[in-house]
Amino acid sequence: MTHMDLIRNKKAGLQYEILEELEAGIELCGFEVKSLRAHHGSLLGARVIIRGGEAFLVGAEIPAFQPANAPKDYDPRRTRRLLVGKRDITRLAGLESQRGLTLVPVSVYSKHQFIKVRVALVRGKKKYDKRETIKKRDMEREMRRSLKEG
Repeated sequence: MTHMDLIRNKKAGLQYEILEELEAGIELCGFEVKSLRAHHGSLLGARVIIRGGEAFLVGAEIPAFQPANAPKDYDPRRTRRLLVGKRDITRLAGLESQRGLTLVPVSVYSKHQFIKVRVALVRGKKKYDKRETIKKRDMEREMRRSLKEG
């Protein structure tokens, strides 16, 4: 595995039930790439939409690396095009149209010299499912802790 996470959507695992994951390229400006490589940015509240046979990342915040050198009209929350194969786009569009399914970015990472986005097809969790996830995570943490001590 030759990739390193640059930014993560830490709440994705808690808020959503991840059904399927997909790797996609992302269209960025040079100063956005530098900003991501410095681990600046946020995927909270971001989602992926499919319009006109193309996938777009909406709501992700990627600030300019050096704001003084960025264009005056630069919007850190602008819509960015994702580079995904046609077959994947048509399949995801069909799945996304099902009730309750959404596409969310889970992480942005570098793979060799490229910046990639891991997109997940998700279903929103109910409140009791979230509690269950937290309970399971706490129990696993306790088990690891007791194994370490013993």
